[in-house]
Amino acid sequence: MPNNLNILFAASEVVPFAKTGGLADVAGALPVALEELGHKVKVVMPYYQMVKKSRKSIKDTEKSVLIEINDRIVEGKIYQSKIGKNVTVYLIENEAYYNRQELYRTTEGDYPDNAERYIFFSKAVLEVAKIFKFQPDIVHCNDWQTGLVPVLLKVKEQKNPFFENTASVFTIHNLAYQGLFWHLDMPLTNLPWSIFNQEGIEYYGNINLMKAGIVFSDVVNTVSKKYSKEIQTEEFGCGLEGVLQNRQNDLYGIVNGVDYSQWNPESDKLIKSNFSSSDLNGKKVCREDLLQEFGLKNKPSAPIIGIISRLADQKGFDLLAEQINAILQFDLFLVLLGTGEEKYHVLFKEIAKKYSKKVGIKLTFDNTVAHKIEAGSDIFLMPSQYEPCGLNQMYSLKYGTIPVVRATGGLDDTITNYNPKNGKGNGFKFKPYTGKALLSKIEEAVTVYKSKKDWKKLLVNAFECDFSWNASAREYSKLYLKALEKKVINRY
Repeated sequence: MPNNLNILFAASEVVPFAKTGGLADVAGALPVALEELGHKVKVVMPYYQMVKKSRKSIKDTEKSVLIEINDRIVEGKIYQSKIGKNVTVYLIENEAYYNRQELYRTTEGDYPDNAERYIFFSKAVLEVAKIFKFQPDIVHCNDWQTGLVPVLLKVKEQKNPFFENTASVFTIHNLAYQGLFWHLDMPLTNLPWSIFNQEGIEYYGNINLMKAGIVFSDVVNTVSKKYSKEIQTEEFGCGLEGVLQNRQNDLYGIVNGVDYSQWNPESDKLIKSNFSSSDLNGKKVCREDLLQEFGLKNKPSAPIIGIISRLADQKGFDLLAEQINAILQFDLFLVLLGTGEEKYHVLFKEIAKKYSKKVGIKLTFDNTVAHKIEAGSDIFLMPSQYEPCGLNQMYSLKYGTIPVVRATGGLDDTITNYNPKNGKGNGFKFKPYTGKALLSKIEEAVTVYKSKKDWKKLLVNAFECDFSWNASAREYSKLYLKALEKKVINRY
């Protein structure tokens, strides 16, 4: 299998520069794993205000992109950094678009000019390749923010010899966020109105950038096998199930990997004490440190349930809200890190006040605290309504923190129910999307926690799981070859 492709990797967020969700973890790790296989990878992302806070070494390339947006020419300065040993990251700076506190939205809602911000970015991605004479075999796009890139390749650049042999891959990380904009934003693309139809980028009279990526890319993939099947159904298709069914022969599922250089209790620099499957003393230290971080007093008999999440219905917070008082009747601690919908901010502030000896909350995102929660918790909760892949359940397994999840998407692919009779399984999962099912599964986990023998076996099973990026990167290499084959077939 040739591992010497030129890959242009476009993403709207990349760890360690900027992050709101799992896309950033993937974009920070997959390019590095691909490079380690022998590919040459360049990453392109916007230069947000958040990037400046990341304190990464970033230098000015003294080059700029000049992008046509309707009847204007908009400049973007190109900065450069790197991830891993050798992966160049190009950052596109435009103060008007990206110098904002958040990436896509405030608590009030999405930024009203998101169409323009990411149409500009999508156009800039291909210009960066030209400027640095990096002729890609593959342009790998991620989610709606880069959905216009495959369209540009097929429509605007189709006769450009520079991209003559370039194939596109479009990865759906979360189908629910589709980049829907009114049709009057169409002139911002400078593309012909002929693509604004049912077979193209139009969706009920609007522009749909997620649909654009799905329809115009050579192959499409999602971040778990289960999710690739789920999104072809009405329940999970978010209105695009028909479009995805049309592409089912080009639709694949590849489970995300885990960046074990960042998430490994044996080497993690952000936790109080390192530990391993053969020496768990450090986990006890991390547990005490976690309780201290949240101002709680240790009680060894009570497991700590950790949550790191966007506070949204999608993540199962409606179930949690329904059952939170019942859950807190059990002998346990609950620690939560995350931001999201205002109603959940209000709820968890009240809960933290009401159960001040059992509950600790931080309504923010803090990477150090995230590591402390993974290392110090006993149980990790992910009751998602849907979960394309999920990363935290895989991080948790590595840290001997047992996941309680809903059987959907990547959670279903990676977690198997613990069976005390045969000692198999690495966590707990429930199928019906109900508060009752969630409560019952938490009760089961807490009961098993009290049985030292069962919990020890569960920990052994968890530590044995391996979700390294190397395996995922090999799957993506195969996918790139499929995209190149498809490109050739389409040409003739």
